[in-house]
Amino acid sequence: MTARTPAADDGSDEALALLRDADRTAPRRASEPAARPRPEPSAAGAPHRRASPWDDARAVAARAGRSAPPRAHRVPLDQALGETLTEPLTALTDLPSFDTSAMDGWAVAGPGPWAVQDGGVLAGHAAPAPLADGEAVRIATGARIPSGATAVIRSEHARFDEARTLLQADRVVLHGQDIRPRGQECRSGDVLLPAGALVTPAVLGLAAAAGYDDLATVPRPRVEVLVLGDELLTQGLPHDGLIRDALGPMLGFWLRALGADVIATRRLKDDAGALLGAVTGSSADLVITTGGTASGPVDHVHPVLHKAGAELLVDGVAVRPGHPMLLAQIGVGKHLVGLPGNPLAAVSGLLTLAEPLLRELAHRARPMTYTAPLRNEVQGHPHDTRLVPVVHRADRVLPLHYNGPAMLRGVAAADGLAVVPPGGARAGQEVEILDLPWAHTGSGDGCFT
Repeated sequence: MTARTPAADDGSDEALALLRDADRTAPRRASEPAARPRPEPSAAGAPHRRASPWDDARAVAARAGRSAPPRAHRVPLDQALGETLTEPLTALTDLPSFDTSAMDGWAVAGPGPWAVQDGGVLAGHAAPAPLADGEAVRIATGARIPSGATAVIRSEHARFDEARTLLQADRVVLHGQDIRPRGQECRSGDVLLPAGALVTPAVLGLAAAAGYDDLATVPRPRVEVLVLGDELLTQGLPHDGLIRDALGPMLGFWLRALGADVIATRRLKDDAGALLGAVTGSSADLVITTGGTASGPVDHVHPVLHKAGAELLVDGVAVRPGHPMLLAQIGVGKHLVGLPGNPLAAVSGLLTLAEPLLRELAHRARPMTYTAPLRNEVQGHPHDTRLVPVVHRADRVLPLHYNGPAMLRGVAAADGLAVVPPGGARAGQEVEILDLPWAHTGSGDGCFT
């Protein structure tokens, strides 16, 4: 029996049913001709393009991000989190900038026992009085080491003699012990981090310690999300042919996890004029639309892009779910990613096109790619790549149920997506894994195959 080729993944139940049929079909005999993917119908005014292979589509999206005009600004430390450095982080001072005590205890000079000086040395105070050999003074963690001091004895390792006039140590005192010498971590002018480093909370702390009040960074790409559809509800239960909008609550947080600054999430009716105005009037670097990327009577994305003079860079991707996703350039430095309207298909488009584009716009490093063996066999599409939700179990990944285009139950329990090549993958086969931006352990046996 010749494998049937599923219809274009427009998010319909029929497409999913055809995919299931293809999964159950026996492999094509060598004597049979290879089935061809069904051509995508062209939208009015839009040139016909063949669906791009999944890897090629991701490469095109990355190149689009790299070719955008460079962006940079200088912002206070508390506004730089999640951005990338445009110049190396160079120490503006020695760290520490003076010899400091690493412990609460006693600063001592020379060999003991030691005569204890009055008072004590606290952090944040001016230079203390110097110590002569045989003298000691109480000292706090982070306080300046007195001139002449040769070591710090921890409080728990020191005691007084019976007359309580001399300090003694319970163990051998080594020269320089528990003293952080000036410049131990870095010297002024040392390069602490290269340009392109991601500003994490730890980087903010290091920058502050090294003397910075602000940082030169690549601003987070500004993204606007346009959720399209007359049938979408924002609250309550589905009724009378209306369904809840699952993408509006999800996409903004997902995009932020990918390094974007989401300036707005708006819902639009199926109106071409409203969509054209929203797309051309947006100040965002990237506009994300949901739905409307196929060729149905209210699928307005292609005609609107044509009217806006956009250049289609990717028009359909050979991946399931998410086949009718697209990427377009609208003027200089502005892009649009059209996601399918079904939730898992939209996630596929997000990771296929939006993630590499945003990564390059933000100058973030590409995540390290890796493979993992499948615990179970995964049925494949005859011609297209499949993205299947998985969870890590020991040294293998477990494919999850509920992975149809309209379903979120599987990916909600997943910590990654397996990239399944055309034709499927057998149990034990190594496949590429796309990590999700969070660690999420699946729950509920009903999700597992």
